[in-house]
Amino acid sequence: MKGTNKLFAVLAAGIICMPSMAQARHAAASGAVTIVHADKTVQKQQAKEGAETKFLDRIKNILQAEETRKNSAGSTADSQTKQKTKGLARWDMDSRDEGGTLLFSDSPEYVTQNGILYQDSVQGDARVLFYHLNNSSEPKKLAVVLKNEYSGRNEVVVTRGGSGRPSSDYLKVGKATQLEYFSGEKNQKITLLPGMSRLLQENMNETILQPGQLTYGVFDFHAEHSVLVSVIMLDAYGDPVTAAENLPILPKDEMRLRGTFKGMNRVLSARKVYNPGEDGGVFFMLADDKVDKYRKGIDATDGSAVTNYGNYGINYRIELPIETGRVDYYLSPLGGVYAGAIRGFQAAKTYTLFPTPGERAYFGDRTAPEPDAVQAQREAGKWQLAQNTELASLGESAGRGETVFEFSPPGASNLPVAVVMLPKK
Repeated sequence: MKGTNKLFAVLAAGIICMPSMAQARHAAASGAVTIVHADKTVQKQQAKEGAETKFLDRIKNILQAEETRKNSAGSTADSQTKQKTKGLARWDMDSRDEGGTLLFSDSPEYVTQNGILYQDSVQGDARVLFYHLNNSSEPKKLAVVLKNEYSGRNEVVVTRGGSGRPSSDYLKVGKATQLEYFSGEKNQKITLLPGMSRLLQENMNETILQPGQLTYGVFDFHAEHSVLVSVIMLDAYGDPVTAAENLPILPKDEMRLRGTFKGMNRVLSARKVYNPGEDGGVFFMLADDKVDKYRKGIDATDGSAVTNYGNYGINYRIELPIETGRVDYYLSPLGGVYAGAIRGFQAAKTYTLFPTPGERAYFGDRTAPEPDAVQAQREAGKWQLAQNTELASLGESAGRGETVFEFSPPGASNLPVAVVMLPKK
């Protein structure tokens, strides 16, 4: 590892890596740029490898053609504008955090014994994310138990959620969870009488984790009054409600990836309208802790300060106003292997679900690690795509309006990622 500012954290079998840590995650890839198109049926998983291996040349031609057009038209653009045509320029975004409370449970990640993995009280809008692996020799269950702390009747409404089937294929679990979470809303009501406890999802009492299997879930809910939320690991045939009353709170592991975070959503808004004809190719980073900072919170089990390395469980709303012109959007993984999903909106109430990637189970394994000089240049605001940089399609837009994406860092995947906007030619 080079330098002193390299940040590294582990999330399940996946590794949360900054680009400079990428040497440890995979070998250099070969060849040309790989474009992975989103599969709108979410069923087609075979890669059409090599079909668009000349994409980097197309990007260069776009940029060169734009520069030639401006020169031939007698453009008086200054040197800074001319420089922007030679690569991708950073697109500046404003950020604000809002919404309810995130309860993040990922420590201990490799669970060897029964116990409470995380616990805190919430009221109002909340989200719970759990990500744990059964590292014992016996079958287990993972459950989220809600206990009414109010003296009267309390109603909890689950508004959204997803949880992939437990598996030893961690990337598959991560992608399946996000596809379910982003596929729509829920309206599940849970009524709690005074002192009553119930499961957040009844099927948690039936879902078994075999040794070595991972479970990952994200659920949004609204609690009318205070509820105690307990994420627990217990025996395969135990009763979760009883276990939540009797099990001890397990100490966190060295990664300390658990806690309570106020403001469970982040809104990123472009500072100006994107004009593809004038601005050319641009990019912005997500979950890099440089421009897009990691969230700080408190571990309610011991009161210690914690950092959410990767912003897992934070929902992003990305707002991109567009001037007249057609734009292609892409997601590029810069930290290593990656598998998730993103929702894209072109109108107020309609969306497209984009698996990332669409035609492969995961990607990022073919993108070579960034040299330190390239990383430094990108962090300074200029990025030259390498010949093997992988890009997953996030669709396109046409004409004036606003494109909105909904994104959340997927469990088991590596970070950071970049969103790329290119003029369509």
